Amino acid sequence: MGINLIDELKKNKIFPIIRSKNSDEIIKTTKAIIEGGLNIVEINVGNSKVFNAIENLSKNAIVCAGGIITSVQAQIAIDCGAKIISSPVFSTSIVKISKDRHVPFIAGTSTANEAYRAWQARIPVVKVFPATALGGVEYIENILRPMPFLNVIPQGNVKLNEVKAYLNAGALAVGIGRDLTAGFSPEEITQRTKQLLDSLK
Repeated sequence: MGINLIDELKKNKIFPIIRSKNSDEIIKTTKAIIEGGLNIVEINVGNSKVFNAIENLSKNAIVCAGGIITSVQAQIAIDCGAKIISSPVFSTSIVKISKDRHVPFIAGTSTANEAYRAWQARIPVVKVFPATALGGVEYIENILRPMPFLNVIPQGNVKLNEVKAYLNAGALAVGIGRDLTAGFSPEEITQRTKQLLDSLK
């Protein structure tokens, strides 16, 4: 049986996104985030080496394989231990794999219409990307006002000091990438993760 995606995201509040083509760097960064108190992470599948990192990390964390746009990528990621698959787009072929393999799918959406279509396809969680460029917290409020039943993750250049406002606006969790990890040592990433989680208590 798969994980309860909504419960896990609600519990973690933060959905860290790691983009790197270096398997070792991905593993170090993910371990630093786990050390900081999160147990879920999205690893962007930039090349085939990333699948090795997913396999290595899937024993200790809930790994989401991100940036999935083909059925083949989705199947390989699941075979390597990914518990969630995530895409920048809404793809019906990936929806089918998600249902067949009992692995939750987070679809990428930009508009209210796309988010609603994904919900109609019984996708449990949608990410709204790129959230900052679309209008930030206000945009999320505007999408959720007529559709409070949507479970959304704003993602795309979100800053640590904006997380609380997104959660208050009704986001299920908030996707954070560069602002949490870029240019920081593993120790600093652990510290930043702890501080961020403390600020949300």
